[in-house]
Amino acid sequence: MKKLVVLTGSGISAESGLKTFRETGGLWENYDVHEVASPEGWAKNRELVLQFYNERRAQLKDALPNAAHTGLKKLEEVFDVTIITQNVDNLHERAGSRNVLHLHGLLTRARSTQFPDLVYDIGYGEIKLGDTCEKGYQLRPDIVWFGEAVPAIEEAASLVATADIFAVIGTSLVVYPAAGLLNYVPGSVPVFLIDPNDVAIPIYRPVRFIKEKAGKGVALLQEILRKEYLEE
Repeated sequence: MKKLVVLTGSGISAESGLKTFRETGGLWENYDVHEVASPEGWAKNRELVLQFYNERRAQLKDALPNAAHTGLKKLEEVFDVTIITQNVDNLHERAGSRNVLHLHGLLTRARSTQFPDLVYDIGYGEIKLGDTCEKGYQLRPDIVWFGEAVPAIEEAASLVATADIFAVIGTSLVVYPAAGLLNYVPGSVPVFLIDPNDVAIPIYRPVRFIKEKAGKGVALLQEILRKEYLEE
């Protein structure tokens, strides 16, 4: 079974009603991202940051996986699919995808401000000022903010290096280190890129573009992969 590794970004969740900050000039649901998604923002106003992610969690509760999410799940029937996502929502998991690596954390988890390994599943509940880990330190969203290290990037690079097929869906490839994962795709491996917008490839290599939104693009990818890898 061929190994399909997929890198997804906010464009795949846009069709589920979850907005991306890059579409609105650096605003995420009308918040300045640097006020709510940076260590500096957290130091300045913890209450605002917690409120923002509490709102995102409530929004996520009502969101549903779309055709792109379910289409990737469908591909598990004939490919060994691993998803590396920049998204902090759980829509891939809710669509049934079994192998999902979150580069930037997960909305439905909280972690200790002092002990990063103390992580708690909170579902769609709130984090409030005064909510602490078992060692008495304030909880924060388990999200990788701008300016913070991305602990999962080495695991992601290792996964990409084992791909037989690599696909990029709904990401502008401007956020590092995620965009750098293209460097780990073996030279002989075909790369597909699904996005309705023009995307500049940060390295020189052949890429097959599917210039569609995620839902339609994944349906077209299914057709291409079945034709090229499964039909005799």
